[in-house]
Amino acid sequence: MTTDFSKSVDIGLRLSKRIYYGKEYEPRMSAPKPAIMTKSSSPSPCSSPLPSKHHPTAPMVYAMITEPDIVDNPDIRSYQPHVYGRFNPPALIPLHMYEISMNIECYLDTAFVTVSGTWHVHCVTASACCDCCIAIPMGQQGSILDIKVESTKRSYSTKLIASGDEKDDSDRITKAKDGFLMKRNTYTLRIPQVDGGSIIHVKVRWSQKLVYQDNEFHLSIPFSFPSYILPLKSKIPQMEKLLVNVNSGTGTVITCSSTSHPLKEVKRQPGEASFSYEAEVLKWSTQDFYFAYYVCSNEIFGGLLLHHPSLHDYDRRDMFCFYLFPGANIIRKHFRKEVVFLLDKSGSMRAFNEGIQSFSSSLELATKETIRNATEWMWKTLVAEGETNLMCPLKRALEMVGKNGELIPLIFLITDGTVEDEREICNMMKFSHVDGGLSSPRIFTFGIGSYCNHHFLPMLAHIGRGYYDHACDVDLIGDRLQRLFNNALSPLLANVTLDSLETLKSYELYPSRIPDLLSRSPLIVSGRYQGKFPELVKVRGLMTDLSSYVMDIKVRKTSNINLDRMCGMREVDILTSQAWLDKNIDTEKKVAKMSLQRGVPSEYTRIILVQKDKVKPTTLLSLLLDEKCSKLGNEKVIYLRNPCVGFGKLKATAANLPPGIEDIKLNEAAKMVVEAATSCWGMFINSWCWRLKTTTKKAYRTRLFQLKNPVLTGS
Repeated sequence: MTTDFSKSVDIGLRLSKRIYYGKEYEPRMSAPKPAIMTKSSSPSPCSSPLPSKHHPTAPMVYAMITEPDIVDNPDIRSYQPHVYGRFNPPALIPLHMYEISMNIECYLDTAFVTVSGTWHVHCVTASACCDCCIAIPMGQQGSILDIKVESTKRSYSTKLIASGDEKDDSDRITKAKDGFLMKRNTYTLRIPQVDGGSIIHVKVRWSQKLVYQDNEFHLSIPFSFPSYILPLKSKIPQMEKLLVNVNSGTGTVITCSSTSHPLKEVKRQPGEASFSYEAEVLKWSTQDFYFAYYVCSNEIFGGLLLHHPSLHDYDRRDMFCFYLFPGANIIRKHFRKEVVFLLDKSGSMRAFNEGIQSFSSSLELATKETIRNATEWMWKTLVAEGETNLMCPLKRALEMVGKNGELIPLIFLITDGTVEDEREICNMMKFSHVDGGLSSPRIFTFGIGSYCNHHFLPMLAHIGRGYYDHACDVDLIGDRLQRLFNNALSPLLANVTLDSLETLKSYELYPSRIPDLLSRSPLIVSGRYQGKFPELVKVRGLMTDLSSYVMDIKVRKTSNINLDRMCGMREVDILTSQAWLDKNIDTEKKVAKMSLQRGVPSEYTRIILVQKDKVKPTTLLSLLLDEKCSKLGNEKVIYLRNPCVGFGKLKATAANLPPGIEDIKLNEAAKMVVEAATSCWGMFINSWCWRLKTTTKKAYRTRLFQLKNPVLTGS
């Protein structure tokens, strides 16, 4: 998909050379030459291969050209020779941009991003129209929330509806499944029939995660615009605006440590800060927006926030959000661990199958020699073959760990596929966590591609008090897998409990089991409750030396942080996994209500695009001045694709299909997994050498398993 998109943009850029801007721009834009377009939009065999260089690196709008003869300057008709042929798929010509602004709100580990921009359909003659493609690249775990578009004659807005609310009205409804994610991080949407020469206003809102590292929160947003979207001539100044609001919820000092753009601090108070940037620019931003800040504290600190439900909330229970931050103190001891890797070896992985192959019959110390031998064994043994069976190797892994009460068992599961007995696997894991003690295995799951069940894997991690991550594109496997390893190997506080929950009349926790606090990641759980929290609550856990840890944290009522909004996506995802596991229709309905109320997509809701016609077309100037236009009641509904990850694809898994990575050598994808695992073992060595001075020689035991379940796919 990404390659096709890049090819379409490349063709569109070449096609845009037909546009004549006047004599004063002739040195920059050469006069068009007569040409005949073929029916195929593919480049000639002798042309150089097109990488994803034209994949959008900032919010963009493109004219979708199927008839090349309509490409012309809408203000200066050039009367060019007719061009024969059609483009299928359409060529994509990037539109000129007049204005861009971005408003960012950061709450704990979540950022809400609102981008507003103005684009000009500069490449289509005024007597014609074309569809336009909006492309929105998002940052870490981005999720689109809503889109609003204003064109000359029509307005468009996305809306969530419950699944099953579709009405069969052919005059008002278009069943075209438009709107999809490229590489799971770029949302694209088609706006139909936009007039040449018109102005398009686009406003998009999405949420994404902040990355936490060394007591700093890092935010990165694609904001690098290509030079060819700058208007060649315009009486309207090009404006670029940025506004960043940070509310950590902690009441402690917030300090900006680095930023990519010249932000100016405009507000500061305990726990909050605001920064802004506004300028008339000669060229648009050529670098992604990056912002990092830290919350001052050297030790573990936390809090508990309370919030009343909104007036329209179907759930009248109060909300709470409990968080723990690891702090900045990096001189710490480490838990002793035993580690098992479960690697998918099915045909789609080229790296789980129905058989089990073991590096050794027992856990071994993670010495340099053992790691070297294990790495060599992997390269010789990991040959893609067979189908998928996860239950047997997972049971074998559970039998190998948890026998020493002073070691934390870590099980890593890496797969790209779906198996039939996933619910049985989750229920089996629940029984293995009956005691919930230190020796209960922590499960860390990693999914690759769109064929694996991205609700089974998080549920398995929740049951195992671990964490889940995924990579829907092969290029992201190395970094994401390495990050999961880094986090998993740095537990700081185990068996975390919150005493006051038991004193409440009732409560619901998301996730239901509180995971460990890791030194590289904040711990955040939320929920609903009935009853009363005291002013101080006690947090308990186990330290790395197995001593008890107790801390009092403050309970604060908050009105400037909307917990409903901040925790919306997390809670919808967790409840969706629970609904899948229990096959519970009531939970599905609950998820749908929560999705509609909080405005976040879910598996049980649909996104529609509502089109409204305006009474009269407005001038270019009036649109730029945001002049209000009265609208008719005439509406049209376009159903869009569901951007959620789905419940896996069992047939594709059984067929060992590698979705999304056909153009990448599968052995290279497998190499990424093996290299990431080897790097992880290297961390064991470093920790082992350091622990020889402070603990016994049985500091680490590690074990490699190879089993069956598909892993390397891209979306």
